[in-house]
Amino acid sequence: MAEVAVSQGGWNPTQYDRFKDERRQPFFDLAALVLPSESGSPGPRVADLGCGSGELTAWLHQELGAAETVGVDSSEAMLAQSEAHVRPGVRFERMDILEATEAYAGQFDVVFSNAALQWITGHESLIPRVARLAKPGGQLAVQMPANGGHVSHRTAAAVAQEEPYRGALGGWLREDPVQAPDWYASLLHREVGAAEQRVYLEVYGHLLPDTRAMVEWVKGSLLTAYLARLPEGLRQPFVERYTERLLEAAGEQAPFFYPFPRVFLWARLPS
Repeated sequence: MAEVAVSQGGWNPTQYDRFKDERRQPFFDLAALVLPSESGSPGPRVADLGCGSGELTAWLHQELGAAETVGVDSSEAMLAQSEAHVRPGVRFERMDILEATEAYAGQFDVVFSNAALQWITGHESLIPRVARLAKPGGQLAVQMPANGGHVSHRTAAAVAQEEPYRGALGGWLREDPVQAPDWYASLLHREVGAAEQRVYLEVYGHLLPDTRAMVEWVKGSLLTAYLARLPEGLRQPFVERYTERLLEAAGEQAPFFYPFPRVFLWARLPS
């Protein structure tokens, strides 16, 4: 099995929310895959892995008619906002996802993770590990960006290999662990024993004001992994160099169409 490791980012909730509406739609689409509880049965116990600010976690709790929902995130900055969304049946825990798989194994009817597992490598081991959070017959629902091949992501890796950034990063490059949908379908069958599953890729088309807006998008996600590892004096120069190279590669366009693929996984575990 592949080694599992977390790739931390330096999360800024304000920057992340600059494209709030665009980032929310995949969450709603993932939630639509979760099957409702049978009539008359108690509401499900739900885990939201990588819950961020908790706003959508609270929405998910209500949407699924959950008895209890636990939001898990490792970012102190994100979880600072979750206090506004605590309510009866909804609580939040600061821990990384790997810690949660140990602390809560076998305790949930629905294990939900939107745009979080792409930050953890070793998916051959990770996905079965996350699935083990679910009770027998429980559901697993996961969505992950699969945009590693886009110029927005390739350019970040290219800049990171330039000096002085390469030296400051110690040669580190952010690894994109996300695989093709058929790879996950086979994994869910082989390692999870999924009784049912749906796995697919969907491309979301985002019409941004111009090419430079793409920089603002990745400053709230991908670039956090690089900026968190750079000394403060190199962070702004890194963004400026990234912007320069991105404009060279993508051209100055207004508006700019940003196609963003995402992989969706849903599975029901064996009873």
